Amino acid sequence: MAIVKMQTARTTQTEPVAAAEDLVRQLQGGATPKLVTLFASRERDQLALNRALRERLPPGTRLVGATTGGELDNQGIYQGSVVLGALSGDFEVGLGLGTGLTLDAVGAGATAMKRAAQDLGVRQQDVDSRKFVGLVIDDGFRYKKEELLLGILEKNPTLILVGGGASDDKLQSAQLHVDGEVATDGVLVALFKTNAPWAALRSHWYVPTGERLVITKVDDSAQRALEIDGKPAALRYSELLGVPLEELEYGKPKGFAAQPTALKVGREYFIRAAWKPLPDGSLLFANLLEEGTELELMKVGDIAGATRSFFQEELPRRVQNPQAALLFHCGGRMYYSHMVGMAPQLADTLRHAPSAAGMNVHFEIYSGFHINTTLTVLAFGGN
Repeated sequence: MAIVKMQTARTTQTEPVAAAEDLVRQLQGGATPKLVTLFASRERDQLALNRALRERLPPGTRLVGATTGGELDNQGIYQGSVVLGALSGDFEVGLGLGTGLTLDAVGAGATAMKRAAQDLGVRQQDVDSRKFVGLVIDDGFRYKKEELLLGILEKNPTLILVGGGASDDKLQSAQLHVDGEVATDGVLVALFKTNAPWAALRSHWYVPTGERLVITKVDDSAQRALEIDGKPAALRYSELLGVPLEELEYGKPKGFAAQPTALKVGREYFIRAAWKPLPDGSLLFANLLEEGTELELMKVGDIAGATRSFFQEELPRRVQNPQAALLFHCGGRMYYSHMVGMAPQLADTLRHAPSAAGMNVHFEIYSGFHINTTLTVLAFGGN
């Protein structure tokens, strides 16, 4: 038998020692954790919080974490708190940190992966995707996900990855925790090895419309669509949605958040929504674009219902006896749910998840793809 379990704790204490003591007290009586995940609001002193937690956690317990755009557990979605997930059971984990993301994102990703494998005591070429899975958290405001993923997967192209960008809605900056180190401009990899059931999953609330568009011209940055279907990009998207140009931006109720684009891979749709129209008539995307790419137009469905069904039906179908879920929830989903008055119903769906801890992130990672407007999940169970 192999099983991975998780206890969670949350505090609103702001003083680092008081916060650490409150969190660790809530974990007492459970199994000794092998890994603790720390999701903390950005206004806290991250170094002091890290130090206070490390002093109070059991010797040998590893620590990873990040600043957030909001914190998640089974009771809801919060702002200004700290959420811990304490994982125990039949797994080993290796941690790696790569820095210098802005200057060399590919190198930072490769370094993080190499260090995680070394920490776990395995050669990278021996990382079997059936028994290993990678958790990835990056400094989301560097906008380097696709490049860092190239580095992580360079020697392990079949490795499954899940995660998201460390965030902060006010300061537009992020910090990562790897054991006793707190860093910016970096990426962390937690490499898990286990015989327990696990799965990397993703959930969104969109349905395909059957209408497709083609990115026909991009700029040198590969993030601006200059033309769609041979027409100025913003104008063409406006035509497809039937809304004025000024209503396209992601924060508008009829724009990109309501009707994004998706990349179809097999039977799955990976959401890769446009971000904002620019004065020159182009569209800015969060992910890299390639000329000739065909995308499908999606439309918003049942926000709370789709998320609830994911936790009640899909996750238990994919993971035997689910016990733990690490959640990376798009900050854009949170924004849109507030805008349409569905935030309480969305938060309520988390009570249907197995023991859960997570954060609102700045764009998501799923199976080597940079996506957005999605909830990505790393779930563990027991057999």
